[in-house]
Amino acid sequence: MTALDGNAIGGLMNEVFGGEMTSAMGTCVYCGNSASMAEAVVYLRAPGYIARCRVCNGVLMVVVRRQETKCVDLRGLAFLQAAES
Repeated sequence: MTALDGNAIGGLMNEVFGGEMTSAMGTCVYCGNSASMAEAVVYLRAPGYIARCRVCNGVLMVVVRRQETKCVDLRGLAFLQAAES
């Protein structure tokens, strides 16, 4: 599977969160690394969209589309804060 950066799911995060989230700062629950979501390692060919921590490879976010609904699992993020405009 080809790994991309978090910019690959920028449009999807905009749909889910209602704003630009690639510059949002997230903290990995597994290793404590804090980085922008654009720095996450993203896989698009899985059953959903998977964002992993660039440092420890822990799963930060999973998004699965089911018909008209987007199911979002953020349990790998200890903290997520949108960048200020």
